[in-house]
Amino acid sequence: MIRHPVLDQLAQAGVKLGLERVRSFLAHLGDPQVAFPSIHIAGTNGKGSTSAMIASCLGQAGYRTGLNLSPHLEQVNERIQIAGTPIDDASLASWIGTLDRHRMDWARSIGEERAPLTYFEFMTVLSMLVFAGSGVDAAVFETGLGGRLDATNVLKPVITAITTVGLDHQAELGPTLTHIAAEKAGIFKRGVPVVTGLLPAEARDVVGLHARRLGCDLWAPGQQLRREYRKGRWSFSTPEGSVTGVDLPLQGEHMGHNAMVAVGVLHRLRRLGFHLPDDAIVRGLEQVDIGGRLEELAPGLIVDGAHNIDAAKALAAWLSGRERVERRILLVGMGRGRDAAAFVEPLVPYIDEVVTTRCAHPKALDPMELATTLQDAGLDLLLAVGRSIDTDLAEVYAEADETLVTGSLFMAGAAKSLVRQGVLEGLQPGSVEPLGEHAYDEGDDPETA
Repeated sequence: MIRHPVLDQLAQAGVKLGLERVRSFLAHLGDPQVAFPSIHIAGTNGKGSTSAMIASCLGQAGYRTGLNLSPHLEQVNERIQIAGTPIDDASLASWIGTLDRHRMDWARSIGEERAPLTYFEFMTVLSMLVFAGSGVDAAVFETGLGGRLDATNVLKPVITAITTVGLDHQAELGPTLTHIAAEKAGIFKRGVPVVTGLLPAEARDVVGLHARRLGCDLWAPGQQLRREYRKGRWSFSTPEGSVTGVDLPLQGEHMGHNAMVAVGVLHRLRRLGFHLPDDAIVRGLEQVDIGGRLEELAPGLIVDGAHNIDAAKALAAWLSGRERVERRILLVGMGRGRDAAAFVEPLVPYIDEVVTTRCAHPKALDPMELATTLQDAGLDLLLAVGRSIDTDLAEVYAEADETLVTGSLFMAGAAKSLVRQGVLEGLQPGSVEPLGEHAYDEGDDPETA
């Protein structure tokens, strides 16, 4: 499902942090979120892939699992998955209609003319209602923004986790790692076990303090969690045991880190009584399916949903170990409010040219404005200004020996959709000489290029 009129209407409300609206609506529905055990995952980066790994492993162990992701890459169905499959269009439309009728009844019951919900709040409640109605054995939820005031924080989870803490969404979460860590640790519940990934020292201190105050037993890297990569396979260890010989399909050192957090969560679940043999965990990790993360869509075309500085550094680390091709072009589009120069800077040593573009998302930055920002930062770049990914993808792909599409998950999703529609049909990487009419280097003025 690409669009739905109810969701289009709700999208106009923007982002509104807070839990009271969602709590009130869920109470009106009979609190479906308590009908199943839930696992709650926060983090600046990695929470989507970690959540998908956990759900995949639970499925391999025989559990009927719900998975709630945000944002989606191509279709909203991806946000609500049961037993590893996104909800189908007909079921989704039916559930949306049902929940919207409940929304109007709830609005009248609280004396509101129009029910005060955002798109994300509606989708969060919808996933809880669907999972309860579908009889899932457990559900994995990733937060949308932060944690403490995120709509998903109405859950009463059996395990919580924080994958990473970095500088992102400072306007909403606070200016420092300390502030952001406190917001993410806001998902902790009294006495509920916690698993974390590698965190900066100031974030680690805040998270540890929150865990101690709430009596949460915490597993963290170095003390309880370890990982090792040898001869193309990963091994992970926790106080519960070891999982070895994992051929992880998701690329990058950071994915090994995410898998370590996932194994920590799964071993915690095992201590709570879940039947999770290590062979099921291995199968789940090896069969995890989540797109837009260092995904090769076609020969010489890689997409990655990186959208902040830490994600760019992880992408750069992966590129540093990749064989260098003659001409690698970065096709980048970003949302407003992102630090584009800081994002691109770690990638500069591994690329030969940057083409700025945009996807159809309403918050996408204009390609000329993005290029101007990069040039003004004084980065040593060959720049070209594109128009939109709809036209730029095929042109860049034909010119480059390798094309890397990044800057947001929406960019990755747009590229996936275009490839599926056949825009690269008949094209080969580097098969067309660059035209160069939009190109300029840092000595040129992008306003006149």
